[in-house]
Amino acid sequence: MIDPIEAQKVLKWAWIALVVLAIFLSVETLEALKNLRGIDPAYNSVSVSGVGEAVSVPDVAEFSFAVSADAQAVSDAQKQVTEKVDVILAELESLGIEERDIKTTDYSVYPKYVYQSAICTSTFCPPSKQVPDGYTVSHSVRIVVRKTEDAGEALALVGENGATNLSGISFTVDDPDKILNEARAEAIADAKEKAKMLAEELGVRLVRVVSFYDNTGGSPIPYAEGLGGDMVRAVAASAPTVPVGENKVMVIVSVTYEIR
Repeated sequence: MIDPIEAQKVLKWAWIALVVLAIFLSVETLEALKNLRGIDPAYNSVSVSGVGEAVSVPDVAEFSFAVSADAQAVSDAQKQVTEKVDVILAELESLGIEERDIKTTDYSVYPKYVYQSAICTSTFCPPSKQVPDGYTVSHSVRIVVRKTEDAGEALALVGENGATNLSGISFTVDDPDKILNEARAEAIADAKEKAKMLAEELGVRLVRVVSFYDNTGGSPIPYAEGLGGDMVRAVAASAPTVPVGENKVMVIVSVTYEIR
């Protein structure tokens, strides 16, 4: 038979154990809810944006040229184009432009047609029709000039050695990540400063960053849409002056802070 006194002691310790367990579970639940609330920036948070800009002087120039030729036979047109392109590439290499900075971007062969009128009668005039008239071959090349001071001379060499089109000149930097990182660092500093001011005005404390978004922008500055025909011959007359200017990169960031 169980002693009543012993039974009371067992019940007492069991009750104490249940109370301690309930307190422990309550604390753990509150901590879990606290962490859950901190994960979701929709609760007790503030978002700010920051803008950063960085300016660089371009140290790389790029442009494209094309050589095309017409002939009755494809092989004849290809031969004419190849001879002119080989001369141009040799001149560019003598200027110090490396093979890695010369890239073919297109090589096309397509037939030519002319419209031939039919003989009209007194009552009917048949429509004109297309008839073959040889072939056109075109070879397009993209050039990178790593000394911007040589860009004008490179354009002149290409123009005076048979290029039928010059286009897409632009100036960029060889290490774009460096200038981009400078702009991003300035944008983050701007966002931090705004967040501190806003926290003071609201009477809250910044706890931690819960989200970050980087909207990166920036692109090279184009200086010409295209040169062809008489313009190519004008370039060949003398090395053109091509101002390098500046490139500006802008970065916009958005930062969300937990506040308390």
